[in-house]
Amino acid sequence: MKKIENLMARQVTFSKRRRGLIKKLQELSVLCDDDVSLIIFSATGKLREFSISSMEDALTRCVLHSNSVEKPVQPCPAFQQENSNLEMLHKEVNEGSQTEAQMKGEDLEGLDVEELGQLANKLKAGLSLVIKTEQERALTKINKLQRKETLLTKENKQLKQKSVTVNSEGDNVEGMLLE
Repeated sequence: MKKIENLMARQVTFSKRRRGLIKKLQELSVLCDDDVSLIIFSATGKLREFSISSMEDALTRCVLHSNSVEKPVQPCPAFQQENSNLEMLHKEVNEGSQTEAQMKGEDLEGLDVEELGQLANKLKAGLSLVIKTEQERALTKINKLQRKETLLTKENKQLKQKSVTVNSEGDNVEGMLLE
């Protein structure tokens, strides 16, 4: 952004922006039920003011507030607890992201030999767990397929026996018909 050099364009922009700002302040006041005041000194030194309530009341409250600034307002305990929880979560996320990057082999510059060894041990342990889980799942799948094969084999034998029975009965019926 830079200053508008053309005086006429600058005044038009000032006027439009001021109207837009006042409109936004009115909306803020209505939406949030707040007292809103605005003081603008133009480039020519003219004072322009806007206030939902009276400007004197707003300035008096401002002076009173600035005199009581010495007493800091303490946030409620629930808010403090939420802030500490949020900070703790941010810290955990950052640590988790850093650990994940290190597990991928990235961001290893700040690690010494001992830390690299610990990281290697963690990776080995994790890899062995992955391999163990993979083997368990493969064995489970193999066992399931073997049970299915056994059932299908039994079903096949039963169907063959039925077929033989039906064929022999069919031969008997043909023999009777021929006689």
